Amino acid sequence: MNTRLIQLLNILSVLLLIAGCQSTAPPQVDRQAILSAITHVPAKEIASERTSPPQAEQAKPVTRKPKSEKNLWHYVRNKLYFNTAPHPRLKKRIDWYLAQPHYLNVVSRRAAPYFYHVVKKVERRGLPMELALLPFVESDFRPTAKSSQNAVGVWQLVDATAYHFGIKKDTWYDGRQDVLASTDAALDYLSYLHERFDGDWLHAIAAYNSGEARVKQAIRKNRRQGKSTHFWHLKLPQETAEYVPKLLALSHLLKTAPAKFTIPELPNKATTALLDVGQQFDLDQLAKLTGVKKRQLYQLNPGFLQHRSSPKGPHTILLPMSEQALLKSAFFRNNFSQGYIVQKNDTLYGIARKAGMSVAALKSLNNKTSNLIRVGETLLISQGNDQLDLVVDYEVSPYIKQPNTAAKVQPKVEHQHTVSRGESLWTISRQYQVTVRDLLDWNELTAKAVLRPGDELRLLLSAPAPNQESNDNKTPLKRATGMGSYGHINAIFGRELVECEAQACF
Repeated sequence: MNTRLIQLLNILSVLLLIAGCQSTAPPQVDRQAILSAITHVPAKEIASERTSPPQAEQAKPVTRKPKSEKNLWHYVRNKLYFNTAPHPRLKKRIDWYLAQPHYLNVVSRRAAPYFYHVVKKVERRGLPMELALLPFVESDFRPTAKSSQNAVGVWQLVDATAYHFGIKKDTWYDGRQDVLASTDAALDYLSYLHERFDGDWLHAIAAYNSGEARVKQAIRKNRRQGKSTHFWHLKLPQETAEYVPKLLALSHLLKTAPAKFTIPELPNKATTALLDVGQQFDLDQLAKLTGVKKRQLYQLNPGFLQHRSSPKGPHTILLPMSEQALLKSAFFRNNFSQGYIVQKNDTLYGIARKAGMSVAALKSLNNKTSNLIRVGETLLISQGNDQLDLVVDYEVSPYIKQPNTAAKVQPKVEHQHTVSRGESLWTISRQYQVTVRDLLDWNELTAKAVLRPGDELRLLLSAPAPNQESNDNKTPLKRATGMGSYGHINAIFGRELVECEAQACF
């Protein structure tokens, strides 16, 4: 301490001497400042002398990594952002949820194999996380749910919507009951509606339920009357008026988590993996190879309507295992992978890209924890086995021979239809029992085409068989009514919600 005091006094003497050389006036010395400087002891010198830090000392801020949510529901709730301002209709739906304390747990168990994938699909598209909750509002997450309006699946898609947005359907497969395929179609449709309603998600979600034209009509009516066009002020059918509040109420309860509302537990990771078999397959054969019970395969893949996948595809199946477990399974290694010898200048990224797989999948398949590879090393890559046969030949035995249900090809006859007032592509498609997509293709129209009275449409219709009674003597097909002149094929997708069990109905 004495040495430090002498050093400080010497420094002060030098400073005073320099100041005296630069100025003729005597310097003013602050004695208190000098005393404080002399008596101040650095923290390092007294650290060993004290047993506890002083009260005034503050701890340095610690930078922490964001906590990863292990519960998928907590992850979802942190991503919700819709405004849920108080409203009587919203309060009514909140009270309903609170009066059904087990509702969300029940439907969460039903959604467990799929919900993680749905959340990731919503997230990858940059869409509001609230859209991942729509299957709960639509169908209580029932993959085989069917409404009185023939809307099917967790997203309650009708035939025309599903067809327009790429869903496949035949006697073997109904993509509306395929949760992941129907999710893609539903999100495409919602994105389209969001654009049509100038970025208003509440209008888009209302239109998803009752139809684009109905919501637009309500908006125009309010504008003419000088009223607000916010969803809460629109006059819509009762079902739609309650539909959006159901979604907002669920979102509100997840965000606020009141005492009476229990948030379920779901792992924030994929517990199922989608496998593209690459060929038609029998579920029984696949069950034997994977060791998964056939009943479980059907439960996870309700889109399959028969014992095998459709000859026209898709040939994808959801398996009750994680992607990592699938890649490490003997089933996948033996049937869906082959060896690749690492060449000079090869990288994991380059090999994975050529094999059509991710680097993470390539590493998992080969039990690698690093990106290091050696020239001459053999890596397993994801490639189909040309010798693998997953279809049973039912023609072998007459006792198990399957009936040939293939429809005979009928000749087509061109027909001209003159558009009348109030008709749309949808009503015309229902009148002739054809798809809207066929109408668009036959007439080289786009989805945004507007029909006007007097327009001629070309249709290719099946010719009646020689012994078939003429259509003139039959009762004509009932034309859809109450549709109005929409001018767009997506204007009429109104549906009723699925009929559900008493304990889960709204």
